[in-house]
Amino acid sequence: MMRQWVKATLAALLLSSFDIAVASPQAEGLKPCGDAFYLPSKLSDPPYENYFYSDCRNISSQVVVTSPQPDSNLTIIGPRLLVAWPAGNSGVLAYLQPTNGKNGSLGIGLENFTSIQQPLMPIYESGVGKNPVVGVSGLLRVNSSARMDIAILGSIRTIRDFTEGPSILVPKIQDAIKYTEIRGGGVVLDRLWLDNVTTTTLSFSPTSKSGNDRMRIDNRTVFFNPGTYVFNASFNYPQLEQLTRQEVLNPASQSLISQNVDQTTSLSFLSYTNKLLAGAWRFLTYFGRDSMIATLLLQPVLSTGEGGAIEAVIGAALQRVNRTDGSVCHEETIGDYATYLNKQMNITSTMNQCDYKMIDSDYYLPVLMNNYFVATSIGKQRAKSFLSSPATAYFPTINKGLTYADTARITAEKIMNTSAPFAASGGQTKGNLVHLKEGQIVGQWRDSTYGIGGGRIPYDVNTALVPAALRAIASLSEAGFFPEHPTWKDDAARYAKVWEDNTLHFFEVDVPVSQAKSLVQNYVSGSKLPFPSDSSLINGTVKFHGLSLEGNNGQSVVRVMNSDDCFRHFLLNTTNDDQLSAFLNQTAEHILNPFPVGLSTDVGMLIANPAYGDNPVYAANWTNNAYHGTVVWGWPLAMMAAGLERQLERCSSSSKPAFCGDSTVFNKVKGAYNHLWDLIDANSNQLSQEVWSWQYRDGKFEQFALGSLPPPPGQSPTESDIRQLWSLTFLSVKRNEGLK
Repeated sequence: MMRQWVKATLAALLLSSFDIAVASPQAEGLKPCGDAFYLPSKLSDPPYENYFYSDCRNISSQVVVTSPQPDSNLTIIGPRLLVAWPAGNSGVLAYLQPTNGKNGSLGIGLENFTSIQQPLMPIYESGVGKNPVVGVSGLLRVNSSARMDIAILGSIRTIRDFTEGPSILVPKIQDAIKYTEIRGGGVVLDRLWLDNVTTTTLSFSPTSKSGNDRMRIDNRTVFFNPGTYVFNASFNYPQLEQLTRQEVLNPASQSLISQNVDQTTSLSFLSYTNKLLAGAWRFLTYFGRDSMIATLLLQPVLSTGEGGAIEAVIGAALQRVNRTDGSVCHEETIGDYATYLNKQMNITSTMNQCDYKMIDSDYYLPVLMNNYFVATSIGKQRAKSFLSSPATAYFPTINKGLTYADTARITAEKIMNTSAPFAASGGQTKGNLVHLKEGQIVGQWRDSTYGIGGGRIPYDVNTALVPAALRAIASLSEAGFFPEHPTWKDDAARYAKVWEDNTLHFFEVDVPVSQAKSLVQNYVSGSKLPFPSDSSLINGTVKFHGLSLEGNNGQSVVRVMNSDDCFRHFLLNTTNDDQLSAFLNQTAEHILNPFPVGLSTDVGMLIANPAYGDNPVYAANWTNNAYHGTVVWGWPLAMMAAGLERQLERCSSSSKPAFCGDSTVFNKVKGAYNHLWDLIDANSNQLSQEVWSWQYRDGKFEQFALGSLPPPPGQSPTESDIRQLWSLTFLSVKRNEGLK
């Protein structure tokens, strides 16, 4: 058994209180992250303080401490300690509240270990079972007497069900937590998972040994006195093999490690040899759409070849394809939550599961495969070997006998079959567009209750993702992929052209000048918003493409201006000149005009603007406290910037699109590109977050944490991940100084 302790000042305390070893960074068996063992600085997004600890091989942990601020909404913000682990998508959550004081009086925070001047230390103990016990230890400061009534040990999905749902607690999981007082005045909580193998442990012990600091348990409530407590959070689940900063980046991009320490460290924390994770802490596992969008944007800097990041992403997607219908997995379900869901179906098994309700994930896969296996030299060299790999790592039984080539073909067959009716002669009808799956209210990246307004036919999927996937299938087929379908190289290209040229008009919204001004003015006054309408800037018909078709409240088109134009700019080089010029002109105006006329704010480009909706439901459902409301997401900023650059660079080619010769449109698009980058540069501090919101103060929009705002009526509060994989894409997406 390996036991490495921290320095003598804490050794006696820890040894007397716990049966879990706290390892030093130089402990035997702990492998450093490439050039040096690292511990990222804390990442602050009040009222959330985030801490990360990783050695890239044995231990990856995130700790989030929530402590109310003076302006916090105390109905949704309370003192909370959360620990999240990528392995098994696992974690622990402990809610505290003041014992005697009023709500909001209790404050908590982490303190540094004096011996190392860092807030976290690793836990690592081998030799006690099949898997080592791993985790993290810290010093939690509590400023007044407190009680812990709620603790959840096991799965991040279980934690999310509580924090984002209607406070769901599963008795079978909660009742399995054992509460024990331990010597030294501490307490320990532990729970055996439903697999009857894995145990999660959370323990606290006072650093002071006076009798007044002794903790106590009353039934299932733990009581704290004011003071500082050592907490240990650990479990014994098989760990993932993390890619170091050197391993996740290609040789030409190694300089980014010193230039962008925070972002490259975060990218490493989310990158593993068999998958990349979506975000920390809420999505610390595989999400197909997230990892593929991130890879498409990050491809110029990511590592290639066997063991590289790009092949990890493609392999993870191919392993999880539904062999029955070709759907690409949106979100995996692993660990304790997978066992729980199996038990709900009267199945005693720890078998992994996948969520296949999304429709957009399918289309990213061939695009990513084409960008790597056809467009890069290393990809061409690796294609045959990679695609012959068995697709059984995630579903050993279900995918028995399948290779990566098989699952790629099954997905491509689905795309070809579902796109054929619209591409057929006379088939360009709304009924032949791609719809959400039956019974689902979500199906693409705006996957919240009102993200696309209840629409059945999403804008981004039909106008950009389908034709982009078809173009990729044609290219892959031309390169020798899918030999079972020799005509695809021509069929897919023909389908793509029909989809490119004939889908936009279904989503068009034209608002005459007078109506547009009236709608914007009514939106501001009716919603009692504190900023000007700027309606005087409207001097022509306002044009945009709605989020979806067949929306709630009988809306044929969901009339919300949005940022999803970015998909078409980034993924397609269309050749319909009149359509392209008008589309680029429209996008540029949205970026240049301030919200609520357009999408521009001091905190970035909004993903939605409901001001032109002709029904009160728009203002009610797309708000600054809604997950997909009038908020800013990091990756659409990157995709829009990369997409506009791609279109502008076509003007340097031999076959220039017509907009290049139209000075009005060209200059407007170029101006929008630079304005967008000005917004990006002005908000560099939050670009790596998942999503952020705003409040309007002193004549400007100020950044505000989404999770600190009360949710819209009938919806649950939603936090933003402090680091999101696809928000790290500015490591690759850079301003083109030649376009200034």
